[in-house]
Amino acid sequence: MKKKIAIIDCGVNNLHSIAKAFAKLKTPAIITEDPAILAKADAVVLPGTGAFQAGMDGLRRRGLIQPLQVFASSGKPMLGICLGAQLMLQEGREFGTFKGLGLIPGKVVPFPAMNANFKTPHFGWNNLMKPTNKNWVKTVLEGISKNSTVYFVHSFIFQPKDKNDILAFSEYGGHIFPSALRNGNIYGCQFHPEKSGDVGLKIIKNFIKLI
Repeated sequence: MKKKIAIIDCGVNNLHSIAKAFAKLKTPAIITEDPAILAKADAVVLPGTGAFQAGMDGLRRRGLIQPLQVFASSGKPMLGICLGAQLMLQEGREFGTFKGLGLIPGKVVPFPAMNANFKTPHFGWNNLMKPTNKNWVKTVLEGISKNSTVYFVHSFIFQPKDKNDILAFSEYGGHIFPSALRNGNIYGCQFHPEKSGDVGLKIIKNFIKLI
């Protein structure tokens, strides 16, 4: 049966690159801001770039906040990318304090102060590290080799309440930060799988396999 994957348009997304990644894997996904299409999807991707408040405002204007929360409670796979992943947390502290979707307990905070050799945004390729207590089997990171590199562009980081929600770490400027989260069926990647070459395509393929 054909899989129905919805890529959510909240007005601050890089939509076409993620759609192309699904198409390359022969699993087309529809770009939508329609809550009715979201409700019928088998899986949802929430990409995003830019500021936390703008992302939440975009979802609010489109009437997508409650439908996304309802979808998350369905047990179907959901993947947040960059800002989209940050919006999944309870709170964002970018230019103020703003309420998020509340799908993963925790908040989004700035990187700690950097020395002169490291500046934000954290921009470019960086490694993924596995927490010692984690097994990536049957997750979006299954089969990803140790210290594989993925592509980042961000100035804010996840701060989950439960360390068990951390699926992967990365390191920048001497600071180790959560770069991927998982809470049940809900995944959040701070990096951009759709811009991360073969490793990113493997992550998206793993997401498709979860459906």
